[in-house]
Amino acid sequence: MLDFIFLTGGIVLIILSANWMVNGASAVAKRFGINDLVIGLTVVAFGTSAPELSVNIFSAISGSTDIAIGTVLGSNISNIFLIIGVAAVIYPIAIQNNTKWKEIPFSFLSVIVLAIVANDVFIDKADDNFISRIDGIVLLCFLIIFLIYTFGMAKKNKIKDSSAEQIKTMPLRKAILFIIMGLTGLFFGGKYLIEGAVNIADLLGMSQKVIGLTIIAIGTSLPELATSIVAAVKKKPDMIIGNVIGSNIFNVFFILGVTATIKPLPFDFSINFDVGVAILASLLLFLTTVTLGRKKIIRSEGIIFLMIYISFITYSIVK
Repeated sequence: MLDFIFLTGGIVLIILSANWMVNGASAVAKRFGINDLVIGLTVVAFGTSAPELSVNIFSAISGSTDIAIGTVLGSNISNIFLIIGVAAVIYPIAIQNNTKWKEIPFSFLSVIVLAIVANDVFIDKADDNFISRIDGIVLLCFLIIFLIYTFGMAKKNKIKDSSAEQIKTMPLRKAILFIIMGLTGLFFGGKYLIEGAVNIADLLGMSQKVIGLTIIAIGTSLPELATSIVAAVKKKPDMIIGNVIGSNIFNVFFILGVTATIKPLPFDFSINFDVGVAILASLLLFLTTVTLGRKKIIRSEGIIFLMIYISFITYSIVK
């Protein structure tokens, strides 16, 4: 029972803590005259990845690397098949040209790069598969390229980042307190979540990878799922696809990049199946936007996404 409390409590705590940290850091940034666009593309974007980052760092430090990699892959798969699937069933999701031809392919590239850097045995005939520190730095370099592209597009098209529009100003002391609370919560939330997840995996006879792919990945994706459902119900799904694609790119290039730079991650060959599913998810997302010349994901495609996701989760648990 205590392990389940640690697991669920850890998920709740890191989600709340990420919000506190984002609100505090954004208020400080606004106080120093930084515009909403920059705040949205940096503070908010990094903050939404904070739960997965907290999980991954503690997973790597504790030696539970299957949870670290499983959480990233599970989050990317659930972002497309679950979140986009649910949103598209509620209301069709429109796709912009830049997203269709640049950002979705970049998300696809991120998983391909992960597959390449992780398979040392297959590619370099090495003794073991590792995402090394050098690999981590390479992933972070790809992140920098993506950020440069994003800033360039935002300035060129004078795009406003809606994720920062609702950031409220607050006294400096309160903002700093929020940041401290957020960082503290991320630390303890990540620590207890991993402790509970490892013990539950042992208790149920499940692999740590499956716990990361399912419970942790879905748990840390709940805020994005809730936001996407609200946007779809209000028939304002424009930002759903951008948030999902941005999250998937950050998961691989930022979270795995930072984690591997701190501590190299052993990569079990069996995880290639899950990498393949993540590649399939990105590929199907792209195909839905080019078939029949449409620029939206319709309800029937959302249902197919959900069916694939349910099948994947069922297979992972049964296997």
